[in-house]
This record gives sequence, structure tokens and C-alpha cells, in this order.
Amino acid sequence: MGPPPAVADVRRAVRHALGDLAPGSLVLVACSGGADSLALAAATGFAAPRAGLRAGLVTVDHGLQEGSAARAADVVRLAHALGLDPAEARAVRVGTAGGPEAAAREARYGALAEAAERLGAAAVLLGHTRDDQAETVLLRLARGSGTRSLAGMPARAGLYRRPFLELGRRTTAAACAALGLAPWEDPHNVDDRYARVRVRRRLLPALEEELGPGVTEALARTASLCRDDADALDGWADEVYARAAVADCALSDIGGVALAVPELEKAPAAVRRRVLRRAAVEAGSPPGTLAAGHVLRIDGLVTGWRGQRRVEVPGGIGVVRRYGTLVFARQPASPAS
Repeated sequence: MGPPPAVADVRRAVRHALGDLAPGSLVLVACSGGADSLALAAATGFAAPRAGLRAGLVTVDHGLQEGSAARAADVVRLAHALGLDPAEARAVRVGTAGGPEAAAREARYGALAEAAERLGAAAVLLGHTRDDQAETVLLRLARGSGTRSLAGMPARAGLYRRPFLELGRRTTAAACAALGLAPWEDPHNVDDRYARVRVRRRLLPALEEELGPGVTEALARTASLCRDDADALDGWADEVYARAAVADCALSDIGGVALAVPELEKAPAAVRRRVLRRAAVEAGSPPGTLAAGHVLRIDGLVTGWRGQRRVEVPGGIGVVRRYGTLVFARQPASPAS
């Protein structure tokens, strides 16, 4: 007799996510102790050795709640029982930039990246589910984000892999129950001060009630379709960027970027704005705070040129049009011509 359906589902998802790793590679599970990451840890502890891989665990202690260090230690002890070794807790200090959620995320990913490099991990597994994907799409839709943002979280992005993006939270909770695992319920997950919590507890249930069941699945499917479109447009934008880039030694020395306006004018808006966003990021604008509105203002220097002054974007980057060239740099720009 095989395992319960939910257990089989999470194990199958992990096997698929690990399928291309070389034998002997180390894969780390990022585990908070919640149902999603706990099911991921258990499934990885089962599937990784059978695929000829080593599996470990990292839990991040954000220090935001009383007793967080003790809970992190409990997760490490459980990891060994699940066959995950090495297993460690990483304490971080959470800043304030970008708000509490963004600051905690930045600290968490920094700790995961450090642990992966130090331990020589080939991949880090994250427990995001289809429900998380739907919440992400709604949040970004409300912020007026473009196709790339609406594509949601990728199943793979560099070191990180998300095996559960096609599984719902009910499946991970059922897997934990079937395996006798007791997930920790983070109080932040029911704190309505956080936008994601309000989406989860109020907005999505309201949409399901008014529009019928299947909204979560539809939003996740929309993310997948948007990702296909965004990938194609990004490839096109790469080609335009290569043609538009202007070599400038003085700019290169300070990390600046210059683009030829005539090449930008030839590109469709969706492609051109991707090029402009990439240039701003490469010049030093943080991608997490560079919004669509910033890119639209830069785009106005191409499509609605009337001698405008410098456009300021996050990171202290200024963009100015000068002699048929857009210049992205931190240094003060000379008057436009």
C-alpha cells in the first residue's frame, strides 16, 4: 500500500524539482516550521537520498517574536529526525527598509544565500504554494505591475527552487497530518496589519464567494501564462538593449549606462520599457523599489521629449536625455540638449 495521496503529491513534486541535480549534490530546505516548509522538509528527506543527493535544512530566526530562537532550535532537531543533515539555524537582524515584510524577506534570503555558499549547496528549496502564488499576483495587480511582475514567483530562479507552486496549502497541511508532523502557526500569518494576510483572509475568500470556486487556481494559471509572455518579451528586450547600449568609459567607471534614443524609438512600448528598467537597475536603482511609474517617466524622455529635466528614480539614480542619448547615472548630469 502506497503513502497517502497528499504525501505522494509532495514527494512527487520534490522529485521533479531535484531531477537535474548531479548525484552527490547538496540541496537545502528553507524551513520555518510552518505546514508548507515542514511538508517540503519531510518530502526532501525522503526523496533526496533516493535520487543520490544529500539534503540539509536551514531555518532563519528573524528575532521578531518571543521564543523564536527556541522554535528555530526545535526545527533543527526535527530536521535530523527527517534525515536532513546538515541542519542549522541562522539568526538575522531585520531592518526597516521597504517595510517589515520586505525587510524580513531581504534578511531571510541573505541568510539562505550565505548558508548555501558556505555549505556548497547546489539548490535551496522554498515552500511557496499555489496559494502563495495567487496572493502574489493579486498584490502586484493592485500595485499596477506589468507582465513580468504578474508572472508571480518562478519555479526556479538561480539557486532557488519552488517545488510546490502547483500544490495548494490543503495538500501540504494534509501531508503533515498524515506524517504526524505538527506545524508551527506563525502569528504574523493572521495579523491583518500585513497586506498579504488581508489578501489571504479577506480578499481571496470574498472573490471565491462572489465569483465561485477556482479563483486561486485561475490566478496561478494567469501567472504561468504571463511568465511565458514575459520571457518572450525579455528576450526581445535583450536584443534591443545590446543594439542601444552606447560605450562610454567615463560612465562605465561609475557604473552608469547610456542608451541610444533612435534604437529605443524603434522598439514597441512593452519592449522599450523593459530596456529602460534594465538600464536603471544596472546603473544602481534597486529593482524592488523601481516601480512602473518610474519607468513611465523615463519613457517620456524617449516618446514625449520636450527638453524635460532629469528624471529621478530610486537609488539616487538620475536619467537625462543628452544629444540623442539617455544617460543613467548617480553623477550630476549636464543640461539636456
